[in-house]
Amino acid sequence: MHFLLTNDDGIEAPGLAALEQAVRMIPGATLSVVAPATEQSMCGHRISTHLPLKVEDRGEQRWAVHGTPADCVRIGLFALNLKPDWVLSGVNAGGNLGQDIVISGTCAAAREATYHQVRAMAFSHYLIRGLAVDWDRIARWTRELFTTLETHPLGEAEYWCANYPHHPPGEMALPAFRHCKPARSPLNVSYTTHEAGYLYNASYAERPCDEGSDVAVCFGGEISLCRPGL
Repeated sequence: MHFLLTNDDGIEAPGLAALEQAVRMIPGATLSVVAPATEQSMCGHRISTHLPLKVEDRGEQRWAVHGTPADCVRIGLFALNLKPDWVLSGVNAGGNLGQDIVISGTCAAAREATYHQVRAMAFSHYLIRGLAVDWDRIARWTRELFTTLETHPLGEAEYWCANYPHHPPGEMALPAFRHCKPARSPLNVSYTTHEAGYLYNASYAERPCDEGSDVAVCFGGEISLCRPGL
């Protein structure tokens, strides 16, 4: 299998390195990395169509795109002429749960692949402030999770959206995963006054936790698995 890897945290992000590490653990897998040159978090499904997209060759099937994650998928498929069996996006440093799914550049990359009939998964890692991330462990979990899910059927307009819970670093088996629906309750929205206007100031950890939702599953210490449609 050939994998196209991307993200929204940028080509130098540790989560993307963990994703590469995970794919290299899959026997016979090959990969190409087409990722944003700079961080593009929360850019949604924005596409660049009116200006040239600068693409830097970083060697060994690696390209940095001065654009969004969705741009990266389009560049990979239609400019670089890659033919991936899967597009994998992530591993995002931060959760993409509920309302985040439509805001997330990580999820947008997987969604863009799905529009073009390429199977896709988006991986994200909920973060607890002050707790380190064990990226080597996340690489192992991602390889194991992918090999578990790769034969599960997806609907014609679906992709996988996985969110890891945040556990203390150290040796730990892959947490249980649960198929669920994205939370319907909106994010907390709060602003404080700032000399330049208003500054967003809401606590992600205090967001509503709908029973049985992806937020409830991930915040409860398990991996949430959703199959968003287009």
